[in-house]
Amino acid sequence: MTSSVLRDHMTVGELSGRTGVSVKNLRQYTDWGLIYSVGRSATGYRLFDDEALWCVELIGLLRGLGLTIAEIRDLTHTLTHPPHQGQGAGTLLAQRLRQSRARIEDRISELQQTLARIDAYESDHLAELTGQSEACWARGPRPCQDCA
Repeated sequence: MTSSVLRDHMTVGELSGRTGVSVKNLRQYTDWGLIYSVGRSATGYRLFDDEALWCVELIGLLRGLGLTIAEIRDLTHTLTHPPHQGQGAGTLLAQRLRQSRARIEDRISELQQTLARIDAYESDHLAELTGQSEACWARGPRPCQDCA
């Protein structure tokens, strides 16, 4: 490649610096086909163009919407291979977003249950937690007769 071509391209380190994504993750994204390199430099470095910036931004957006990297890879693969090749991404993305929403709602429910257990424990052990009674903890963190 000529030096003028090289100036139009970024190394993985430069792409990392511009996007804030680690070099390790960018290499994985490239290996998984989520980002395409435009080739390699004379010294063997992967080179990227501005399209890679868009791809990294899209990956970040989808991750921010709760999609996993595996789901993003599947979505990308599905959209670029038959029989879905050339179809609009909207319907497939909507399906993935519904899955993400369900997963997040399940996690919220689990966290709310954990909060309820914390509330119940604090209510049941208020004296010990406020330092008014150390009887339960004198023998270590196991239930005593009063707490069981």
